[in-house]
Amino acid sequence: MRRCIAAAAVAFVAVAVLSAQRGGWFIESRNHPAIEYSGGPLSDPIVELNRKLLDGSVELTFEPVSGYLGSLLEALDVPRESQVSVFSPTSFQASRITMENPRTLFFNDTVSVGWVRTGPVVEIAAQDPRQGVVFYTLEQKESGTPQLTRNDDCLACHLTRDTLGVPGLVVYSVAPLADERAYRDASVIDHRSALEDRWGGWYVTGGQALEHKGNTPTEGPQARRRDAGGTPQLASLEDTFDTSGYLTPYSDVAALMVLEHQTHMTNLLTRMGWEARVAAHEARTPDLRAPRASDDDRVRATAHELVDYLLFIDEAPLPGEPERLRGQSGFAGAFAAAGPRDRQGRSLRDLDLGTRLMRYPCSYMIYTDAFDELPAEALDLIYQRMWQILSGEERGPRYTRLSPADRQAIVEILRETKPNLPDYFQPLGGSSSGSKDPPLR
Repeated sequence: MRRCIAAAAVAFVAVAVLSAQRGGWFIESRNHPAIEYSGGPLSDPIVELNRKLLDGSVELTFEPVSGYLGSLLEALDVPRESQVSVFSPTSFQASRITMENPRTLFFNDTVSVGWVRTGPVVEIAAQDPRQGVVFYTLEQKESGTPQLTRNDDCLACHLTRDTLGVPGLVVYSVAPLADERAYRDASVIDHRSALEDRWGGWYVTGGQALEHKGNTPTEGPQARRRDAGGTPQLASLEDTFDTSGYLTPYSDVAALMVLEHQTHMTNLLTRMGWEARVAAHEARTPDLRAPRASDDDRVRATAHELVDYLLFIDEAPLPGEPERLRGQSGFAGAFAAAGPRDRQGRSLRDLDLGTRLMRYPCSYMIYTDAFDELPAEALDLIYQRMWQILSGEERGPRYTRLSPADRQAIVEILRETKPNLPDYFQPLGGSSSGSKDPPLR
């Protein structure tokens, strides 16, 4: 049986995917000499956990119904409050997934964990700083020394155009079947997607009376009918199905929105590293084939695409007051508590959920190892482009959505919380002396 997990997504056989706002994608093999995804060394969180399980410094506890799930989350520092629930009957465990038995996903900045009640395995996707997302499964059988097993079969669904051509993650919003013979339609969603297009096939708890595609059947006679009152609103899942064995009764709207942002950001970071490594490799070995002038262009274009997303330039607006989104699982507080703060108490992990996702529109993923361990040339391009936008040198109309106050706050927070920030990130408004301009490229 193909084990194709979707640690932050839903995946399909014979799927028609409708995807908007596509950018570039990686076109080389994942086993290019500069990449070696299949056999290269790994340093993702699962490698470290397996080592600790073997030496006995960490133990996993097997519980009725949920199996290893709870202790696995604890060992990986993945908060239970991050739980979101998807009921589209997809992934290799599709036969077990229904609206009465949804699949749950949990995540932190580098790991996603998927669980299906009665399922044979827990599904894990971990971000390796160099190699990108690596997929694992953990058998739901009690064992003295459990081990998580790498499973590259998952790449059949997790290395596609929708993951930018690198092993990655994706969140889909599923449309109801037009009829029983129709293919499944879905659209990739992230922070650029309009709310009314999100969450088909997902449960959504919390929030306000907003129109979206969640909490509505995607199959069967009710799939194409919606209650007269609009989108069903849920405070919790407890009155929707039997939640025995589930770790929380929520599929938190705030967690869903952070997950959507994070999946595409994760893929952009992987692609950025891979493009830069391939370009450097080709520059060192020009005798192996004709020089490719496009390599540097691809790296620069990827950096621009990444920075636009990092700074939420194309974020879809949220409705604001009085429809401000409010999660109920405690996720927002737990998420915000995990990040560094400046002397004014500000953090890039502070959620807004009024007119936009983040209070300060710069992704917290800038603190991850996946960002810090990008090749030096890639980091240079990213920081230079960030400064062009934040300093106001970039005057394109798309960038006016970043107000002077936003730009100033982002720079101030980064200067106090981001190690190795380039010296040219100076306070805005000319208040500091000795400002240095970034090198031109």
